[in-house]
Amino acid sequence: MIEFKNVSAFQHQTQVLDNFSLTIGAGERVAILGPNGAGKSTLLKLIAREIYPVEGEGSYFKLFESEKITLWELRERIGFMSQEFQEDYTPFTQALDVVVSGFFGSIGCHDRFIPSPEQYAHARAMLEVIGMPDCQYLMFQRLSAGQQRRLILARAFIHHPELLIFDEPTNHLDVGASKTVLNLMRDFCHATRGVILTTHDVHEIIPEIDRVILLQQGRILIDGPKDEVLTAHALSELYQVDLQVDKDRGWYHLRYA
Repeated sequence: MIEFKNVSAFQHQTQVLDNFSLTIGAGERVAILGPNGAGKSTLLKLIAREIYPVEGEGSYFKLFESEKITLWELRERIGFMSQEFQEDYTPFTQALDVVVSGFFGSIGCHDRFIPSPEQYAHARAMLEVIGMPDCQYLMFQRLSAGQQRRLILARAFIHHPELLIFDEPTNHLDVGASKTVLNLMRDFCHATRGVILTTHDVHEIIPEIDRVILLQQGRILIDGPKDEVLTAHALSELYQVDLQVDKDRGWYHLRYA
């Protein structure tokens, strides 16, 4: 599904990745965990084709086994959820238009992208799924942060993509809104659908995640099965502070040692 081979990448004038290699297979459910500045955002921008790697001998970056996939194909095959999308929508965008714009990978609907009646019907069904059936004509600015985040999640899932990417999904949400979003994420996880979750907070790693990658300063510290990676020793090394790990019904929580 995703393959980095000896990839180097920059953000502005700073090199974030240097000879970075990583493979994520079809249907894998992976969490990429690391502190701020570890390189998580750079990886996502590469996947979204917002930035491009530096060409080097023996290096390549493939999405769905192709180095030349089009942006339109990416929009059809990948669903993105991030706080950044939430911040991009204008205050006067209606809730229904936020969801239906996921068909086009656009920020809202406009003259270039006019949804069909069938697409609108599907978007209304998605509002039912996320528990907001009566909000379709409400303006974005009138909704709580948690409701806005649910709309962004519905937007990501609207076309039932092969890969869902959750970028720090509960960032800046209160406890109740976070729980709602995490439960919806769990509902959208399917055995044949790939999931990439990037986060700096262990509590966002939903039980359905199978593999965890610890990312530190643009390099992979540890990569493996969740139970083998989310240990006190590994996470203390990742965050450079003594930590203990508690596990409860598939969820992980950190506390200071």
